[in-house]
Amino acid sequence: MKTLNNALNRKEILTRIGQLSPTDRALWGKMSVHQMVCHLSDSYLCGLGEKSASPKTGVLQRTLLKWVALKAPMPWPKGVPTRPEFEQGSGGTPPVEFYRDRELLIASLSDFCDRLREPAVDHPIFGPMTPADWWRWGYLHADHHLRQFGRR
Repeated sequence: MKTLNNALNRKEILTRIGQLSPTDRALWGKMSVHQMVCHLSDSYLCGLGEKSASPKTGVLQRTLLKWVALKAPMPWPKGVPTRPEFEQGSGGTPPVEFYRDRELLIASLSDFCDRLREPAVDHPIFGPMTPADWWRWGYLHADHHLRQFGRR
């Protein structure tokens, strides 16, 4: 399974992020590529405890949904809502300048990979997460949104 704790997997994601351009168009969803860049940055800051989100978790989310999201060998489905604090146009960090925000994403991802430690903060949906869970989630979340903009 791919994870951001693996140097090759991390490099793959960073390369795909580096290929993003402000002219990229979404294959699905409502976000622009610039909004997606800010959304991913926000999500990595959440994993570090630097940005908070309201919890929406229960037994099903902490068990079955978490297992499917992190372990099942299939891409994440399109259209799954995010927490309001990460939603663009609502509580998410607003885009400013694409290339600066893309560099902030790269820095946020790197910090997320390098500084994640036990005990890790809880995920707003999946609840308690180990660093290994967060690194797996971080890969899958980036992969999902990069595919959204044709970056496979």
